[in-house]
Amino acid sequence: MKLKEDMNPLLLQVFRSVAWVYSVITFLPWYLLSGAGANLERSQRVKARSVSGHLAGPYRATSRAHGIQQKLVSFMHPGVDTLDKVMEHGAVRFPQRHCLGTREVLSEEDELQPNGKVFKKVILGQYQWLSYEDTYHAAVRFGSGLAALGQKPLCNIAIFCETRAEWMITAQACFIYNFPLVTLYSTLGGPAIAHGLNETEITHIVTSKDLLHSRLKDILLEVPRLQHIIVVDSKPTNLSGFPRGIMVHNMDAVQELGSRPENIAVKRQLPLPSDIAVIMYTSGSTGVPKGVMISHSNIIAGITGMAERIPNLDETDTYIGYLPLAHVLELSAEMVCISHGCRIGYSSPQTLADQSTKIKKGSKGDTSVLKPTLMAAVPEIMDRIYKNVMTKVEEMSSMQRTLFVLAYNYKMEQISKGYSTPLCDRLVFKKVRSLLGGHMRVLLSGGAPLSAATQRFMNICLCCPVGQGYGLTETCGAGTISEMWDYSTGRVGAPLVCSEITLKDWEEGGYYSTDKPNPRGEILIGGPNVTMGYYKKESEDFIVDANGQRWFCTGDIGEFHPDGCLKIIDRKKDLVKLQAGEYVSLGKVEAMLKNCSLVDNICAYANSDQSYVIGFVVPNQKQLTMLAEQKGLRGSWEEICNHPEMERDVLRIITEAALAGKLERFEIPKKIRLSAEPWTPETGLVTDAFKLKRKALKSHYQDDIERMYGGK
Repeated sequence: MKLKEDMNPLLLQVFRSVAWVYSVITFLPWYLLSGAGANLERSQRVKARSVSGHLAGPYRATSRAHGIQQKLVSFMHPGVDTLDKVMEHGAVRFPQRHCLGTREVLSEEDELQPNGKVFKKVILGQYQWLSYEDTYHAAVRFGSGLAALGQKPLCNIAIFCETRAEWMITAQACFIYNFPLVTLYSTLGGPAIAHGLNETEITHIVTSKDLLHSRLKDILLEVPRLQHIIVVDSKPTNLSGFPRGIMVHNMDAVQELGSRPENIAVKRQLPLPSDIAVIMYTSGSTGVPKGVMISHSNIIAGITGMAERIPNLDETDTYIGYLPLAHVLELSAEMVCISHGCRIGYSSPQTLADQSTKIKKGSKGDTSVLKPTLMAAVPEIMDRIYKNVMTKVEEMSSMQRTLFVLAYNYKMEQISKGYSTPLCDRLVFKKVRSLLGGHMRVLLSGGAPLSAATQRFMNICLCCPVGQGYGLTETCGAGTISEMWDYSTGRVGAPLVCSEITLKDWEEGGYYSTDKPNPRGEILIGGPNVTMGYYKKESEDFIVDANGQRWFCTGDIGEFHPDGCLKIIDRKKDLVKLQAGEYVSLGKVEAMLKNCSLVDNICAYANSDQSYVIGFVVPNQKQLTMLAEQKGLRGSWEEICNHPEMERDVLRIITEAALAGKLERFEIPKKIRLSAEPWTPETGLVTDAFKLKRKALKSHYQDDIERMYGGK
C-alpha cells in the first residue's frame, strides 16, 4: 500500500524524473554487482509442490538443485540428535565466543509522571557475556546441583521465570541431565500455575525473586508436592513465611553444590531422542492451559527446518532475546542461534529501545547497545513500531514528510521488482533503522498474522526482510517460513524442510481442495517436528498415518498459491454463523481493522442468534485525544473513551476503513465499546503472545455485550 503523495504535481514529476535518471545510470553496474537477478529468480521460483500430485497435498519444499524434497529432514548436525548434544557441540566448536549476554544495572530510580503515577526507570551498562564454554559448564554444575537436591532423571522440573540468561542455563542443565522441563508463562494467574505444577507432579521449581513473591508464594499451599524452590537472582531473598517442608535455595549455591567432586562425578543418565525434553504449557487462549509434550527429536527437527530459511546464519550473528522463553517461538529461535554459535543478548519489552518505558531519558535501550542482526517478534510489537513511526511522520514538516513519502513509495516499487535502494536506506531510513540498532538483517514474525501494511513498513523502513512464519506449540513452532527474498505480503511461505502440509476439506465453512483459483482447506502439519501430544490428555487433533508419521490438525484454514506458498485465510474456531446464515470470520475482521490508526487492538464478537457483529476497541490514545480536541471534548482518558460521541466517531472511521478493505457489510461491527484499559497479558485478556483470549474478553465485557445487543 503506497503512502499518499500530497505535494505539487509539478514538483512530484520533477522528483520522479530525477529518480528515473538516477535509476537508469546506476542500474546496470548495481545489478551486476549485487546479484539482484538471482534474488528475483529465487523469489519467483516454485517453493513447494504436492508430493502426491493431488491439490490437497501433501506439499513439501522444493530446491533448485534437487527439485521436490524426497525425505523430511530431522536433524542438523550428524550425531547431534538430542538437545544436550546441541549445547555440547557449541561449546566444542565455539568455546570462547560469546553465548549469553546480560546488561549490568547501574542505577534505578522512581520517576513521577504528569498523571501522578510513579514509573521505575533504569540506567543500564554494557552487556556482560558468558562464553559457550562458560555456559556449558554452568549448566553442568547446575544440573549436578539439582540432582544433589533429589531431582531424578525423567521426573519433571518446572521453570517459572522471565526471559533471561538463567532461564537458558536452567534449560540446558535439564537437557543435559534428562530432567523434563515444564515451562509456565510468567503472566499466568494463580489457578493456572497451580494446575500446571500439580498436573506434572512438580517437586522442584526454578523461579525469580520477583515472581516468587508476586505470584508463586500465594499458591504454595495449593501445590502439596513442592519441596525445593531455586531462585535465580543473586540478590538476597527473604526466606521467611514459606510453608513447612519447602526449602528455598539460591542458584549460585546450587551450582556450588553441583561442583563438589562427589556430585560432579556422579554418572548422568543421557537422554534419548524420544525422551520428553519440554512440557510446554500453552498460554490458554481457549481455557485451562494444556501441557504439550515435546521430545528432544521434535525440537531438533523444528530448529533444523527454521535454520534452513535464515540465509548465511553463522557465529557472527547477534540475536536479541526478549519474548517469553516459555513460548515456543522464542525457545526455538534461541536454540537455532546456539546450534550455529550466535550470541544471544537478553532484553525485555520495557528496555528494548531508547524510548522503552523503563529506560531513563537520555540513556540507551538494549538494541542501541547490542546492535542485533537477528530478532523474533510478534505482530503486536511490530504494529507498535509501525504506528509510532507513522505518527512521527505525520508530525514532520511538510517538506520532511513529502521526502519521506516519496522515498517510501519509490523503495516499495523497487523491492517489488527484487531491487534494493542503498541511497534511500542511507539518506532517509537510517534513523528509523537505528530504532533496532541499525544492523538488523532478518526479522522473524510469528505468533499471529502480520498485517500487509506493517510487513511492508518493516521491509522498507527497517531495511531488512521479514520472514513471516507459521507454526504452533504442537509443531515446535515449525510449519512454514517465507523466504527472505520473497517480498510478497500476507503469506507465510512454503513448508519447512522438516514438515509437510495437507489441506483437509471443511464442508461447514465451504473450503475444499478443489476450490478455484487456489486449493483451500484446514491445515494439517506432518513431520518429525509434530509433538507427542498433550500431557495426561487425549486429543483427536493428533493423528498418525499408515506410515507412522504424526500429524496435527491446526484448526486454521489456508490456501496454497501456485508457487507453493501458504496463506492463512480463516480459523474454524473464529467462524460465527449469524442469524441470517452468513458466516463471519472474526479473525479476518480484526486483522483488517487493526490497520486503522485509531485502533491499538480490537476484538470482534458475534452471537449466532443476532444479525450483526459488535466490537471492543482499545483506541490509540494519541489519535483519539486529538480527535476529541477537534470535537471540543475535554476530560480524563476514561471520560473520553466513555463519551457516546467518541464511540460514534470511531465507529464511523473504522467502518470507512472496513469498506476500503473490502469487508462485506455483514462483517463490519455495527456497534462498538471503547476500552480505556489496554489489553496486556497482566490483565488476563490476551496471552503472552498477545493473542486474544475470547472467553475472558466475553466475560469482561458481558454487560456491554448485553447493552449492544439490546438486552440493557
